[in-house]
Amino acid sequence: MPTGRPMTCAELKLALQHVPRFALAHLPTPLESLRAVSQELGGPNVWLKRDDCTGFVFGGNKTRHNEYLMGHALAAGADIFVWGAGVQSNNCRQTAAACAKAGLDCHLVLSRAHHSGEVEWQGNLLLDHLVGASVEIVDAPIGPELDDIIAARANELRSRGRKVFEWNRHLVKPLAAIGYVPCVIEIVEQCRERNIEPSAIYLSSAGSTGAGVALAAAALGLKCPVRNIAPLKWPWDTAADMADLANVAAHMLHLPHRLAAEDFWLSEDYIAPGYGQVGPDCWKAMELVARREAILLDPIYSGKAMAGLIDHIHRGMFSADEHVIFIHTGGTPALFAMNNELMKSFSRRPSPL
Repeated sequence: MPTGRPMTCAELKLALQHVPRFALAHLPTPLESLRAVSQELGGPNVWLKRDDCTGFVFGGNKTRHNEYLMGHALAAGADIFVWGAGVQSNNCRQTAAACAKAGLDCHLVLSRAHHSGEVEWQGNLLLDHLVGASVEIVDAPIGPELDDIIAARANELRSRGRKVFEWNRHLVKPLAAIGYVPCVIEIVEQCRERNIEPSAIYLSSAGSTGAGVALAAAALGLKCPVRNIAPLKWPWDTAADMADLANVAAHMLHLPHRLAAEDFWLSEDYIAPGYGQVGPDCWKAMELVARREAILLDPIYSGKAMAGLIDHIHRGMFSADEHVIFIHTGGTPALFAMNNELMKSFSRRPSPL
């Protein structure tokens, strides 16, 4: 069980002042009722926390992360970011944009290891260039191998006198987790305004975002579970890692709350056919939300998490009168990079003419 007494939203807001922040996002993001989807599924009442609407180059959850990463980097006097992930990384797109906003250079080391077919200048990769990042594409997979290349590039730049803020999971991931503490405060306040009591919070995460949500939920004493639908399987104990991230973030915020691996609800059941690859349940979830609510989910993260929630609803895990919060973490530019797969997988309606 999490330790530490429950706090008020006002107390938790004060704790956030312990860390530097560089404002980027349009906050608070909306909490929107998915009435048509909820009716189609036969309940519960699904509410979408619209973190695809954080603004800032198509929005997404990394914008909240970058407020605290950029705050730390600027306070340390950095003049360049060295970052990396996959070639269609939402993280890198929003980090490159944050650097442009703050007047810093950005060098991206992007992996094509999880990308099928030829790399095209489309989706997030196109936006990386548009906001001015320098881009290097490598074959190393995401994880320790890619991290080593990023570290080497950072050291090369330091040897030339640059003040580098680099991807370093031991610092970056807890700082990024802090970015999702304000999101949970927003959810609590928005639920109170609507007089609803959520039965669960769902999101796509196997790292910082879920760690931050869990920490804030524990600090505020929320009774509902936070259910993380993992988009990929890491080569380590993910729940234990998320607990560590939450605890380091709590230390940074001077919070007494601590979490353990068993405090995290994490499902790896909806990753198939693999990270960056989209299965039929994900396509169906994306199609349902697009055609009933005119809201776009992404095929790598939020689409798979919504597929998980829909499966749980079909299994009878919720009654029709309950309320469920789904955090939409963004990622919509990836749709344009997967245009061929989309057109093959979505049902096409015949012309009425």
